[in-house]
Amino acid sequence: MPIPDIATALDAPADVLDADEQRFVSQIREHGWFRTEIFAEGDQPGFSFTCGFWVGHGFPEVIVFSLPREVTHDVLWNLYRMIEAGNAPPIGVPVDTLFRGFNALLVPVDKSHYPDHLGWNRWFHGGDDFPCVQLFWPDKAGVFPGQAGATDAFKALQPDLSESGWAWPAAPSKPSQG
Repeated sequence: MPIPDIATALDAPADVLDADEQRFVSQIREHGWFRTEIFAEGDQPGFSFTCGFWVGHGFPEVIVFSLPREVTHDVLWNLYRMIEAGNAPPIGVPVDTLFRGFNALLVPVDKSHYPDHLGWNRWFHGGDDFPCVQLFWPDKAGVFPGQAGATDAFKALQPDLSESGWAWPAAPSKPSQG
């Protein structure tokens, strides 16, 4: 994927950034990306999102809801390494390379959700001119939250931020065995 030629907070002189902004930018410089974690609050699930995938590798930023912290971190690191190695997963179709034994689905996020969910990315990019995908994971039976058989409680764990409102391609419940 081509790397976008865009101005970001990486271009800002350190003396115009506060301590949190400097730490954020230094993590992206050092590791290539940074994960921001937002804790669950009330009936709103917790989530994490990346910053650095787009500017460094031309792959959309990623947001994922309700996974345990360690799982989220490992999955996003593995995804980053895949992208860095030139093996970026496709968007909009089920993939079996992110979780062991289950498919995952990356779906484009509608920009109307950026203000409520991607604050650091919006600061870093100076607005909403970057793509983001939502990483959906299935339940133990392999059912995604937008599929028939998904419970309302399971759907609530992964609010759909896409334009299509759960109208994504039908995903098989288990990865293909080949």
